[in-house]
Amino acid sequence: MRLLRAVGVFFKKADMLLLALCLAASLFGVVILSSTTRYMGSGHYILTQLLAIGLGVALYIALTLFDVEILVGQSVPLFAFNMLFISTLFIWGVAGNTGNRSWLAFSWLPFSIQPAEICKITFILINAAIMRNRQRRISEPRTVMKLAAHLIITAGLIILASDDFGVALIYVFVFLLMAFTGGVSKYWFYSGLGLSAIAAPILWFGLFREDQKNRIIALFDPSIDPTGSGVRWQTNLSLRAIRGGGITGQGLYCGDLVQAGANPQQHNDFVFSSIAEELGIVGCVLTLLLLTAIIIRCLYVGAKSGSYLNRQICVGIAGMMIFQVAVNVGMCLGLFPVVGLTLPFISSGGSSLVSTFFAMGIVSGIRMHPSPDSAAAYVRPPSLA
Repeated sequence: MRLLRAVGVFFKKADMLLLALCLAASLFGVVILSSTTRYMGSGHYILTQLLAIGLGVALYIALTLFDVEILVGQSVPLFAFNMLFISTLFIWGVAGNTGNRSWLAFSWLPFSIQPAEICKITFILINAAIMRNRQRRISEPRTVMKLAAHLIITAGLIILASDDFGVALIYVFVFLLMAFTGGVSKYWFYSGLGLSAIAAPILWFGLFREDQKNRIIALFDPSIDPTGSGVRWQTNLSLRAIRGGGITGQGLYCGDLVQAGANPQQHNDFVFSSIAEELGIVGCVLTLLLLTAIIIRCLYVGAKSGSYLNRQICVGIAGMMIFQVAVNVGMCLGLFPVVGLTLPFISSGGSSLVSTFFAMGIVSGIRMHPSPDSAAAYVRPPSLA
């Protein structure tokens, strides 16, 4: 009876629009995956992706029914979890196609786990907890230093454990967006900009690998790879696929590069250029509109939650999505260096898909458990609802 009652409550109060958008995006991703992996046998990839969707939906339901306030109240254990989970990469980390030791792979799991993907969510919750606890003193040095220390320790550990600057940048963007919307004084942003300018040479000469430097330089200086067979190879093929798609594309399962398996990481990091080749600009625009609708829905729920804490959590989750979409698409267009970030819901990757559904479940839970003064806001939502 309790289970049936919980299911009834879920269908009555959960954010079914957000779930529908997430399912539409992820199932569209499965269709694209079936095309981009057909040349090497798509069965395993599709099964793994469907399993990840199933687990993601289960987590969405569980997090909807769960009050996020309980999780936020455990910020210290959450921080310890992040540190321990990311640290496992020092022992069991496996390198991916970008050369970063970002994954945990075990024979008994159908997909690999990327700790930094999962810890993004707990990072947002911890950040929101710090900001809520010191909301009236948000711009005091003690608060800002605490927030900055949380970012530096977490992102720094990711870089040390996996050498994955791309994922670490998500944490930086989320931190900055949450700080800005949370009311942190502009003085601290200007100060941070100055410190970043000072630290940039240290990072460039002390931490970046040679191949990482070349990926950045190649954006402005094509002579770094005059033949286009080195650091510009992936980007050149991605742009060729995009140009080949035109307005309406060559057709699903009909892309010249995609069906030959010639577009590098065409089911993962460069899935957007695969969409462009087979479905054209029309397919790309529809994909971006779908992902934009999810982001807007997250921001809408946060704005209507009536709670500073809930708003900051939703902003952090939306920021995570915004950064990944912008960088992934920019990477395919040659506007950003290749950093190995997936396109949310669309790219192949169980860890990324599950963690994104996890985040959306938190947003749905916020809608289901609004603050008392915002309960009426969900009776008749505007057009996005």
